[in-house]
Amino acid sequence: MSQLPERYRTAIAPLIDKAREFLEKGEELAAMAFVGNFTTGATIPTPLFGRAPADKDVAAHAVKMLAEQLDADFVFVLMEAYSLRADKVARYEEILDEYGSLADCPASWRIEVVSLALETRHGVWVAQVPIKPKGISKKKRTIGVPEFRHYTEVQGRFTDLLPVKEGEGGPSGTLH
Repeated sequence: MSQLPERYRTAIAPLIDKAREFLEKGEELAAMAFVGNFTTGATIPTPLFGRAPADKDVAAHAVKMLAEQLDADFVFVLMEAYSLRADKVARYEEILDEYGSLADCPASWRIEVVSLALETRHGVWVAQVPIKPKGISKKKRTIGVPEFRHYTEVQGRFTDLLPVKEGEGGPSGTLH
């Protein structure tokens, strides 16, 4: 597992801290993409609306266009999501076939997580951090420290969002 380069860790750490702060105040997280450029120092948030596939396609296209306008170096997606308990993971496809989504499967089978994905020109780092109650409150929640895993080959609507910079042929797979 490759380590997340410090430059990216520094860029996204305040965003993760802010998400934790919202959870600890009893708020829900809005699904967001943060598009950043290291040269200009700009990081622009954009909300990701909708559950329907067409809504997600529109959101991914909007993020891709923003990344092109900013000549972005990274796209960081942060959202609340569901994951399956470890003993149910092997049944993932079966559960999706039966229920359509993890949100619609029995609550005892799933866990709430904050899903984090950082796309760079050198691959994608992904983490899912379980959401846990904070103290005895029923509304206040928190997350631990994310442990990112590096992937050089990923697919999906929220991938390949970065523009190819001049002189680059695409992701190199190497870290800087």
